[in-house]
Amino acid sequence: MRGKIVLAGLILTLSGAVASAQSSAQVPTQDQIYCSGLVTTEPMPHNTIVITGEESEYKMTYNNGDEVFINRGSKEGVRAGDEFMAMRQVGDPYGIEWTKWEWAILHKMGKVWEDEARLKVIEARPNVSIAEVEHTCNYVQRDDIVVPFTVRPAPTLKPEVNFDRFAPANGKPLAMVITGKKFQALVGTNDIVYVNLGNNQGVKIGDYFRIFRYQGTQHETVYQTPRYAFDLESGMGVKDMNIYGYGSSPKKYNWSNTPREDIGEGIVLRTGPNSSTVLITFSLQEVYPGDYVELE
Repeated sequence: MRGKIVLAGLILTLSGAVASAQSSAQVPTQDQIYCSGLVTTEPMPHNTIVITGEESEYKMTYNNGDEVFINRGSKEGVRAGDEFMAMRQVGDPYGIEWTKWEWAILHKMGKVWEDEARLKVIEARPNVSIAEVEHTCNYVQRDDIVVPFTVRPAPTLKPEVNFDRFAPANGKPLAMVITGKKFQALVGTNDIVYVNLGNNQGVKIGDYFRIFRYQGTQHETVYQTPRYAFDLESGMGVKDMNIYGYGSSPKKYNWSNTPREDIGEGIVLRTGPNSSTVLITFSLQEVYPGDYVELE
């Protein structure tokens, strides 16, 4: 009898452990959620900014634990304990269009805004507030805009199982990877990318995109040699490329009549009218601007 009681207790304990594991669903990290950035056509308020900060006679950037000064105080309703996000509009420092139409599409998506840090007001004076820099994504500097802090959703991550590398199109909306966070041109698992499909097109936080690539579309800078995927052979390749002897397609195959290659997937963390901020949760290889995405 005692053995049965012990066995029953073990079963209940294991059942509780399984239930606990199932209830503790995986979600993106705080850094991924609050340092993800956003591309949007919606205007950002510019009436609240960082003026400067402590030790400003020789400091121009501020990090965790530093104090900065905000141009709004108790007369405008700011109180000690209020929290804000510091943000900054950023531009591409490289000047390289990594895929065809990249700049034109990015312009239609909107302006790129970078999350810099969370600020917590420690003292509110009539016309200015002193805030401590918390949870930095990057440094804070003069003229960063300051917006009220709001809790962002933490969507549930799904496990990567039975990933089909050559899954056919599902008929759902398509878009492209336009650029990565900080305008990275080579990204992968746990990186952030911006795609040109947003809430105006029905995309929601928590939606998943499948990332894929057509064979030899020639739109991407990564494909340096035209027809490399199909026809590089003596008399059919590109002049002066000196790549011969590796065979060629017997007829005119191209990106439209060969299987696409699925290379990863990602979850939507934020949306703008015509853009989504996507965390790549799984990738088999490098992802580049010009790779395509499809809603799952």
